[in-house]
Amino acid sequence: MDLDAFAERFTSRLKMACVVYDNRGLGDSDIGPGQPRQEIVPDLQVADISDAITFAQSRSEVDPERIGIWGSSYSGGHVLRVGAVDRRVKVVLSQVPCLNGWENFNRLVRPDFAEFMEGEFQKDPLDRAAGNAPAAIKVVDENPLAPSALPTPDSYDFFRKLWAPKSAWKNEVTLKSLELFRAHDPSAWIHRISPTPLLMTVAENDVLTPTDLALEAYSRAREPK
Repeated sequence: MDLDAFAERFTSRLKMACVVYDNRGLGDSDIGPGQPRQEIVPDLQVADISDAITFAQSRSEVDPERIGIWGSSYSGGHVLRVGAVDRRVKVVLSQVPCLNGWENFNRLVRPDFAEFMEGEFQKDPLDRAAGNAPAAIKVVDENPLAPSALPTPDSYDFFRKLWAPKSAWKNEVTLKSLELFRAHDPSAWIHRISPTPLLMTVAENDVLTPTDLALEAYSRAREPK
């Protein structure tokens, strides 16, 4: 999602190299055996970041002792967890991070939709075990009365009006992606990042990755920050 533009900006202004990739099962990236596409598994995405660090360290043009990680939104939370456990990382930059999946889910999803999804969360594993295709849900929907993964007007404007026309983006994720998102809590790791320096960039009045959740998590981070 325009990550190449961020990389070009970084490398044009700073003496650095950037590793940019699509997360597994999305965009141009492949997926592991037996895993469906359009399924977002945060634990696997976190592990993939550490694999990307290994790849970067193997490159002759990269100083293996000066590795930084940058992530935005969902990945903005991922880099906090990686920075807490992978000491090869020398700086963590987190932009508008998604920090507490449970709180985030219950703020984004209407209570009646949440009740419906809870039933589907329980039904989907049995359907998969029976050999059926994974249940899926739209990422965004023009109809505010329809369930979607990101039910905000700005999400619809970004994905359908700005991103979809210039990419092969697919407007769906597996329902399990939402269940895993709800259980994901990278804020639990933030106090363990120190002594690695942390920069967190937070938007004002953010409803998709709520500002108050980001500021609360940041207050628990230790110096240097």
